[in-house]
Amino acid sequence: MNRSGVQEPPIAAATTRAHWWILVVIAGAQLMVVLDTTIMIIALPSAQHSLGFSDTDRQWVVTAYTLGFGGLLLLGGRLADLFGPKRTLLAGVLGFALASAIGGAAQSTGMLIGARALQGMFGALLAPSVLSLLTTTFTDPRERGRAFGIYATIAIGGAAFGLILGGLLTQYLDWRWCLYVNLPVAAVVVVGATTMIPPQVGHGGVRLDVPGAVVGCGGLVALVYGLGEAASYGWHSAHVLAPLGLAVVLLSVFLVIQARSAHPLLPLRVLADRNRGGSFLTIMLAVLGMYGTFLFLTYLLQTVDHYSPLVTGVAFLPLMVVNGLAATQLASRLMPRMATRLLVVPGLLIAAVDVALLTRLTPGAPYVTSVLPTELLLGLGLGLALVPCISTATSNAEPRDVGITSATTNTSQQVGASVGTALLNTVAATATAAYLATHHATGPATVDAATVHGFATASWWAAASMVAGAAVGGILINAHPARDHETMQAVAVDAVGEVL
Repeated sequence: MNRSGVQEPPIAAATTRAHWWILVVIAGAQLMVVLDTTIMIIALPSAQHSLGFSDTDRQWVVTAYTLGFGGLLLLGGRLADLFGPKRTLLAGVLGFALASAIGGAAQSTGMLIGARALQGMFGALLAPSVLSLLTTTFTDPRERGRAFGIYATIAIGGAAFGLILGGLLTQYLDWRWCLYVNLPVAAVVVVGATTMIPPQVGHGGVRLDVPGAVVGCGGLVALVYGLGEAASYGWHSAHVLAPLGLAVVLLSVFLVIQARSAHPLLPLRVLADRNRGGSFLTIMLAVLGMYGTFLFLTYLLQTVDHYSPLVTGVAFLPLMVVNGLAATQLASRLMPRMATRLLVVPGLLIAAVDVALLTRLTPGAPYVTSVLPTELLLGLGLGLALVPCISTATSNAEPRDVGITSATTNTSQQVGASVGTALLNTVAATATAAYLATHHATGPATVDAATVHGFATASWWAAASMVAGAAVGGILINAHPARDHETMQAVAVDAVGEVL
């Protein structure tokens, strides 16, 4: 029975069960994408020893994935609109599995880096399909809150879980299993998607903006590459200024193309909505600080505290648990009742305070009293903030723009992750070098102190990024899920009509 005492028809209950089975399938697909953002970080030393690649090539094993992913997400979103999200989901999962098999069997550095880039490209096709299916399947505010809570838990907690799984596989099997593990997951997702997700067709009026895709992807690649090179060459080097300048030019040309194209890759109307545009920017700033923090904690535990790969991964477990509880039990329950900004702003401010606490870390600081509180606050703050942000970013999109809206949401996350990793790593490396230059003592203690000093300096930047995200969310986002429920229902009806 519902709250009015009227018994709900059996078909409604059956539909609800079908929705949650669909969520299980697409959550498995999303987990594959998120895991591969971090799982290879733990495996890198073993892979480097096995294939004999240099430290310079080592960073490309990670960067090739994020660049292929972030650079092609918008094109993946348009393909989802054109062919339908179920078809692009299946194509993305199968391609991702193939790329994983190639990477696992890699006999050379080039083969491994190429496989990682291919993983990113198929991930760019897969991720928008996941969000598109999530958006069109769950339209009721209560169901939508729970569904996006689970999605956000996977998006954040899955990255930390990748560290644990990577440690397990590397320590007890072989680093290649960090890639092979995608194969059984892909098989389950393909079977589930084929049998449980209803047939869907694309929108015939969608056209692919090839020039926009080339220029936009090139701009993002140049941006991330330039930021990454700053750690090695310094901010004033031509190796940095040239790609950053190219990124500015290409991204500016991209916006001009989108404004003038009859079939733009990213319709500017998608960004024009203040709630959607504000959510995109808030997500990017939050994830920028989040991934930088993940990077610092990983290196702190392994290089300074000398934790094993497996223990390092397990050390992230409290963050995953609190994040999951905050996303599914707190944010998802409050979303239908509260304005989005009332969740986003406190959540990101909590996360910012947490990251600022990292500036007080010292070499040898106890995990329980220094690192654990930081993880708990970070999990709480991000779980509270990102769920309503992602939901708002994908709400009320026109049926023809569901895929590209989902892709832009993913792009904001990937750009934030890529820029955060590259930028904050550069800040940390620069601060570490400056500390060593002014402290003439040598030895492991000095190196550890310099390393932690670099992390602390970069943590201020990460905290500032989250404060900026809170400010953007507070100023631009004025959505209220309960108030907008009727609009969401109307959009869902239109979407169903377009599909049928």
